[in-house]
Amino acid sequence: MAGNPERQFVTRSEAPTVKLMRSLQFPFLSWSVALAFLLSHPAHAADPWLVFEGHEGPGYGKHVVLVSGDEEYRSEEALPQLAKILTKHHGFTCTVLFAINPDDGTIDPNRNDNIPGLAALDEADLMVIFTRFRKLPDEQMKHIVDYVESGRPIVGLRTATHAFDLDRGKYAKYSWNNGGWSGGFGRQVLGETWISHHGNHGSQSTLGLVANDAAGHPILRGIKDGDIWGPTDVYGVTLPLPSDCKPLVMGQVLEGMKSGDKPVAGKQNDPMMPVAWVKTYTGASGKTSRVFTTTMGASQDLENEGLRKLLVNACYWGLGMDDKITATTQVDLVGQYLPLPFKFNGFKPGLKPADYAAQ
Repeated sequence: MAGNPERQFVTRSEAPTVKLMRSLQFPFLSWSVALAFLLSHPAHAADPWLVFEGHEGPGYGKHVVLVSGDEEYRSEEALPQLAKILTKHHGFTCTVLFAINPDDGTIDPNRNDNIPGLAALDEADLMVIFTRFRKLPDEQMKHIVDYVESGRPIVGLRTATHAFDLDRGKYAKYSWNNGGWSGGFGRQVLGETWISHHGNHGSQSTLGLVANDAAGHPILRGIKDGDIWGPTDVYGVTLPLPSDCKPLVMGQVLEGMKSGDKPVAGKQNDPMMPVAWVKTYTGASGKTSRVFTTTMGASQDLENEGLRKLLVNACYWGLGMDDKITATTQVDLVGQYLPLPFKFNGFKPGLKPADYAAQ
């Protein structure tokens, strides 16, 4: 049963009911039917997070916590899909956290002050973060800060460069525009904060080209020029990046919103901006973490196989599992994946985390 992919998407909160159903020996219920039943049960639909249990694969025994919460790029869609890929194809156990409206328990990306379940980071092996301008209270921020300062690995996507907007509180230095700790979490930990849209937002897409001297990096195994493409535009960064950053992928600005569109002529591509890099960060613990950052990663970007491979490889690399990265890394989409176009207020209202386990 361990290899049954349907079982891999039974969350921890649902597991007791699954055990009960097994003990009652309902042979006529397939796991897909059982899962559909569980996900419709009010007690489980109210859970403010998802946990996908890994069973087989190189990642078995490792726990990845994926933190979503942005208003525009549908991180609430992207991270559950990435979690399913990591669980089904690689065996990681994944917890996905969301911006939740506490009044009704629904996912509300515009609610920037509440991400329940961050205590999962206390025992996590890897944090994947995709948030934007969050104003989290100190009691929630503490789990993120303790994780970052512990020296454990971090993967940051798209708006994670400006993950927090904190004008007060114990952890205000993590804010994207902090002057004392220049650039806050984005620049100090990930390598850059919010600067600008370098490509024209919504009309110029991004093609990934392997950076000079980066082809041999483990994260790029099985990835070549042009494999990575996404409809999101290239972000501007301050060049050069900090000295402890190594660019892996450069973002070629395309004239339009198709992968086959021509590159823009002129200064937008001269020089190109890095859209993926690696870095190190030494936290208060004195331990140094591996950090991977990409300014791509919107839910629509994940329709691209090359980007999915980049992200999965980055998770392996962050965990020091370089020897497990292969040129044929399995990154097929899991279940139905129909991401919404990126835009403000473009999320589907009324959904709860369990709805993303059912897809």
